[in-house]
This record gives sequence, structure tokens and C-alpha cells, in this order.
Amino acid sequence: MESLGKMLIIFGLIIVITGVVITFAPKIPYIGRLPGDIYVEKKGMIFYFPIVTSLILSLVLTVILNLIFRR
Repeated sequence: MESLGKMLIIFGLIIVITGVVITFAPKIPYIGRLPGDIYVEKKGMIFYFPIVTSLILSLVLTVILNLIFRR
């Protein structure tokens, strides 16, 4: 049960951090507007896929989680 409690706390912290980032992301420079992010605007349609931002976020989270769960 103790490990389940720790896991729930970690997931809760991840959700809180994600909420803070989403709230303040427009004020953080370059988040979501990096070179390599795909942005297509056509008549009546906008397609946006932040591929480079996703890759960098994945790399940062991988490093952080490896440091937390390292035994």
C-alpha cells in the first residue's frame, strides 16, 4: 500500500505541474513556437502540431523521471 500512496502523490504532482505549465505557457517564451513545429493555416482551417516542443518535453520528463525513480 505504501508504494501505491507514493505513486498517487507523484501522479498528483505531475498533474499540478502540468496545470501550472498550461496556465502560464503563453507567458513563457518559445514554448509551443519552436522551429520545427508544424503550423499550416489555410482558408477556414488551422493545423498545428508542436512536434519539436513534444520531443523536448519528452526528453526533459524522461531525465526527471529517471532521476526520481533511480534505485
